Amino acid sequence: MSKFYITTTLPYVNSNPHIGFALEIIQADAIVRFRRLLGDDVFYNTGTDEHGLKIFRKAEEQGVPPQEYTDEWADKFRKLEGLLNLDHPTFIRTTDKNHVLAAQAFWKICLDNGDIYKKNYQVKYCVGCELEKTESELVENRCAVHPSQELELIDEENYFFSFSKYEKALLEYYESNPEFVIPNYRFNEIKEFVKSGLEDFSISRIKEKMPWGVPVPGDEQHVMYVWFDALINYISTLGWPENTQNFEDYWGTNNKPNAIQVAGKDNLRQQSAMWQAMLASARLPFSKQVFIHGFITSEGKKMSKSEGNVVDPYETVKKYGVDAVRYYLLGAIPPYDDGDFSIERFEEFYNAHLANGVGNLTSRILTMVEKYSDGKVPDTADDIFDTKIFWIEYERFFNQYKFDEVVKLTQELVGRVDKTISSEKPWEKEKNGENILPLLYQLTEALRHIAIALLPIIPSSAEQILNKLGIDKASFTSFEQEKKWQKLQKGVTVNKGEALFPRI
Repeated sequence: MSKFYITTTLPYVNSNPHIGFALEIIQADAIVRFRRLLGDDVFYNTGTDEHGLKIFRKAEEQGVPPQEYTDEWADKFRKLEGLLNLDHPTFIRTTDKNHVLAAQAFWKICLDNGDIYKKNYQVKYCVGCELEKTESELVENRCAVHPSQELELIDEENYFFSFSKYEKALLEYYESNPEFVIPNYRFNEIKEFVKSGLEDFSISRIKEKMPWGVPVPGDEQHVMYVWFDALINYISTLGWPENTQNFEDYWGTNNKPNAIQVAGKDNLRQQSAMWQAMLASARLPFSKQVFIHGFITSEGKKMSKSEGNVVDPYETVKKYGVDAVRYYLLGAIPPYDDGDFSIERFEEFYNAHLANGVGNLTSRILTMVEKYSDGKVPDTADDIFDTKIFWIEYERFFNQYKFDEVVKLTQELVGRVDKTISSEKPWEKEKNGENILPLLYQLTEALRHIAIALLPIIPSSAEQILNKLGIDKASFTSFEQEKKWQKLQKGVTVNKGEALFPRI
């Protein structure tokens, strides 16, 4: 059994969960479920980022202490596990005591290694990004990501991290790990960024001005800058620095890095350069891979409260069901680029591929088994749908995080099976006295393969299909074994039951 580690970023708790983070956490969950089907021992991390200036100001606006504010909002993100049917992630908060202690331990190591120093500086700062902005990054003196927010001018003494010291180490790691960042064009972006020269970045704020943060060890006048603190959650969740065995098992070692990070394109620099340099400073292994996804737009526009086009995952799941939402986000949104979310397109995708596709095929096959085989699985027959090639492609797409291609591949198998039914017309053959039981077995077995393929995508509905076929997912031995043809046992009773996906 291999160890596998995966983490999402931690969203700020300054507003309700939105569909963009639902995309990220569902993508991570699909990977988790796929790896667990392969038999891996998976550590799956998510949580909330709760320090920083914009959190402090939100709490001030509401007239409550920051901890009380974050407690309330963190609970809304924690409930995403049940809402989105996530496969049992850990949930870490950056206000957790163990995380605070780990962040301070990390700081001390970097300080002892000569990578933290103090200086006065002046910079333009975007509170929305919680990042410093250079003139080349600005559009009409505004942050391109948060153009509605005024930039703030910071002029004070801060602690700095020696980012520039690790330019060579980062480039060497990139060169020796050509799939470190997926997709490749994002990898090229970060390589060019590092090659252009790294500047040391601020990692503290004066406590008198911004008291909401992890206290800097040995200096009561400063708190840690939010990014430095938050990134450390990826290892504090493993019990670092005390639990060295857990850390090595899941995060990995220098010879065998093991950690996969999932992040949006606005996190590219932080995840694949800043965090990696911090790890190098602490003499810890780099991450194995960073998968960068795009944004979700609404009718072609960036989602924002001012536009009134933000999609609430709670409301969407309540109306359409969690599997419908998962299927759309994984199948209709490009994993590497921006993708659009509209109710009209969502409903069209649902009807075309779930109601008229998977749902209709399940009903057709099980109806025929009930009618022509007394509701029992008939005797075995050969594979006519070439599922061996299907599974090779399936695993290749999953390993590349091409969720839309996984869904498309499964839809194509649904289409081939459906086309076989229409062309073979088993109801006419049976009327003419022909033996259609071998065909019924082939169709039913194909449905089993489709259900297994859908387990990481729409787990609840996939399990329902398996249950209709008389299969208990809890009895699975291994993914490889379950893919084998002729797994259905002769004489097992099937149960058509209610339709899986009623048309909208």
